[in-house]
Amino acid sequence: MSGPGRDAKRPAAADPSALAERAAAAVDADRLVAWTQALVRIRSVVDPERGSSEQEAATWVADTLRELGFSPTIEEVAPGRPNVICDWSGSRFDPERHRTLMFEGHTDVVTEGDRASWSVDPFGGAIDGDRLYGRGAADMKGGVAAAIAALCAVREVAPDLPGRIRLGIVVDEEGMMSGIKSFIENGWAREVDGAIVCEPEENELCLVQKGALRLHVRVVGAMAHGAMPYAGVNPVRGLAHFLVALEELEQREQQRLGEHPHLGRPWITPTMMRAPDGGTPQLNVMPGNAYQAIDVRTVPGQDHDALLAEIQAAARATEAGTPGLTIEVECFASRPWTETAADDPLVSALAAAYPGTIGGPARYGGVPGATDGTFLSAWAQVPIVTVGPGDRTIPHQSDEFVRVPDLILAARLYAAAAVRYLGEAESAPS
Repeated sequence: MSGPGRDAKRPAAADPSALAERAAAAVDADRLVAWTQALVRIRSVVDPERGSSEQEAATWVADTLRELGFSPTIEEVAPGRPNVICDWSGSRFDPERHRTLMFEGHTDVVTEGDRASWSVDPFGGAIDGDRLYGRGAADMKGGVAAAIAALCAVREVAPDLPGRIRLGIVVDEEGMMSGIKSFIENGWAREVDGAIVCEPEENELCLVQKGALRLHVRVVGAMAHGAMPYAGVNPVRGLAHFLVALEELEQREQQRLGEHPHLGRPWITPTMMRAPDGGTPQLNVMPGNAYQAIDVRTVPGQDHDALLAEIQAAARATEAGTPGLTIEVECFASRPWTETAADDPLVSALAAAYPGTIGGPARYGGVPGATDGTFLSAWAQVPIVTVGPGDRTIPHQSDEFVRVPDLILAARLYAAAAVRYLGEAESAPS
């Protein structure tokens, strides 16, 4: 980004409270709900066998933005998997002096699983009482629709706002997050001064989120008859010793760091296990190899490289205790924890907008999983706040839903905070 850096941009003295209230009130609730239903009705599960991806949902977003008079940009991350980026700026926007705020969301959803476990059509978008049901209603098509509604409200009441809003509606958040990585690699994050990640967090302002390490563990021994295990090397027993060592490491880290007020404890969790790692298992055959997936969740105060080194050391110690055993630990994804300063201008804008939109003083929380904001923060050094409609435990469950009142409140919060944040941001005097 040319010109003064993010830290050089400062809000002027003008009080934008009245304009923020008008922006919140300008959110079209009926249209917001209809948009959420339309998105939920698109099965944007990444499912190559059934030929589905984010394509249809991304096309809906782009077409809707065009109908609203915006000019979205489409960038294909992989075949049939496009990011949608859309900028709007007030008539007085100067990129050298004024801020850019990003609303971030994703179009992919996880599988609906067994449809028999749903009491409603997972892609029906049905409303019952104050709940809008469907896969992705909370995670996070409601958030995407709320961002679009907020953008429209800001444009309506503040056409000369000295700032820019950038929508980044990306693919693959539920996978390897290739969408946000592409967004950053293609330069879209360079001009972003702050980002609201519209994930379902009960409309709490989440300034922290857990990090994640994803590990493949492959253990190799020597196959033998189950009646004569001494003739081989048992990889299952070696894996068991390794997992005990990881549990001890987890306990040490939990004792060292204690309970984070918003994120709880760090965890090292064994998940998928196979022995042998391929082929047909037999009860009377000691396999020659085994596989274990490990899901590590980290909190502020943990260094991923140092933690991975301790895990590797545990593997070497286990090998040393079992001649002929080898353990390979591969880290295939590292998503750092994030933490945004409480006095960041974006946090201040959201907190100031909170009483007039959500009601009461700002409520704060933490994100238990990783989001696209991980890479906006870690790779692009963009301050992020994760806040959006939906119970944080409901994503990926059957009968997923978002409460309609919470959906509307989130959009109003986004609109009011955008006006406050972008306000009259001028570069500080040199």
